[in-house]
Amino acid sequence: MSLNSQPRTQHERADQTRARILDAAIVEFSENGLAGARTEQIASAAGVNKALLYYYFQGKDALYAAALEAVAERVVAAGLAVLESKRSAGERLVRFALNHFDRIHSQRAFQNLMQQEMVRLHRGEENALASLVEKVFRPMMPRILDLFVEGRASGELIPVDQWQMMYAALGANVFYFLSAPVVRMMTENNPLERSAMVMRRRAAVEYLGMTIFADRRHGARVAARVLADTPMPESDALTLFEVKTK
Repeated sequence: MSLNSQPRTQHERADQTRARILDAAIVEFSENGLAGARTEQIASAAGVNKALLYYYFQGKDALYAAALEAVAERVVAAGLAVLESKRSAGERLVRFALNHFDRIHSQRAFQNLMQQEMVRLHRGEENALASLVEKVFRPMMPRILDLFVEGRASGELIPVDQWQMMYAALGANVFYFLSAPVVRMMTENNPLERSAMVMRRRAAVEYLGMTIFADRRHGARVAARVLADTPMPESDALTLFEVKTK
């Protein structure tokens, strides 16, 4: 064994331990909030003793901040991968809208943390929303708006206000999940059942293909291609908006 192999192994072990703690913290904070989260539960879920939490993160607040940053990095990486892919502006927008739908469905932790921070903001409490804006939304927003400009300039997209197009593409996803409990009460159908979400995400993509593209036949082909090579991800738990019933 070389002299340098052991330190690298120790470093890798430390990284793995830190990652386990962060994963456990993300779950605990997303389910119980900063105030309600228990460091004992985080340590147990990560398979470490509580002292290691303080060794790596120096305290509960620091661990919460690190958990938020870790979730934010994952969201940004996934979003930027779509926005910077080698496809037309219109197709990247459709793919980004679908990625947004799938993130709300599958990444419950991020949605829960965002909701908790929004509540803290409205209550006038100290919150980390500004940090999330800087880490998640500000890096992606200019790229999204640039796509609208690029798509309009090329003639691929219809010449409408770019913000309105963004609200239409992404706002519909948010409204679908937020309104799901009310829709379920009114219709006795669960919009968050997998079959319902499969149908809705398909309809959302097909709608974009028919509305934001100057050539609807081209838009329909883009929508079909995006749906064909982007299966809906699994979710490992109920979404934030799920209604629990007996």
